[in-house]
Amino acid sequence: MGLLENRAKGLMFVISAPAGTGKTTLVDMLTNEFASVVANISYTTRQPRSGEVYGQHYHFITQSEFEAKIAASDFLEYVKLYGTYYGTSRRWIEEQRASGQHVILVIDTQGALQLKGRCDATFIFIRPPSLEVLKQRLVHRQTESTEMIEQRLACAERELDAAQYYDYQIINDDLNEAYQVLRSILIAECHRTSYVCETNRSLIKGA
Repeated sequence: MGLLENRAKGLMFVISAPAGTGKTTLVDMLTNEFASVVANISYTTRQPRSGEVYGQHYHFITQSEFEAKIAASDFLEYVKLYGTYYGTSRRWIEEQRASGQHVILVIDTQGALQLKGRCDATFIFIRPPSLEVLKQRLVHRQTESTEMIEQRLACAERELDAAQYYDYQIINDDLNEAYQVLRSILIAECHRTSYVCETNRSLIKGA
């Protein structure tokens, strides 16, 4: 089997970071390297941006559809940000983990803290080197107005305060270095004694 492959229940990793910190790039690097790592695709009520594809970037649905899913307890977690809903499919997570896939949830700190203490997940926070560097990155993206950038920075300060509740924190000053740290965390968690023992028990039962 490969480095992170297994035939038992997959692990779950929750990753949060302020916008512009590079979390999406880091997660893409993980899923490209490891076939046994998959990233969650959230549901949202916001309109697709240019270049975004349904089922690849988000599942775009209406507010009434989203609220129906809330009523049906379809979401593992959900939040409302800037008037827009975002949510994680409970069923998809359970199916992926049952098949042995390690699942990455890229969600904001509000959603992550909903899961803290009630899910067997590893929580990882990606930090910018500083708020000033983060502002430069957001401006450089040229995808949002000055007003939205200021909102993002205010939100980033709140998210940085919540980072203390995460299991790991990674400073993304250099992308490759940050990736090596993130990669190492996943590998270490897959070799944690409790998980290895659980995997071995599953293999014995399935033998």
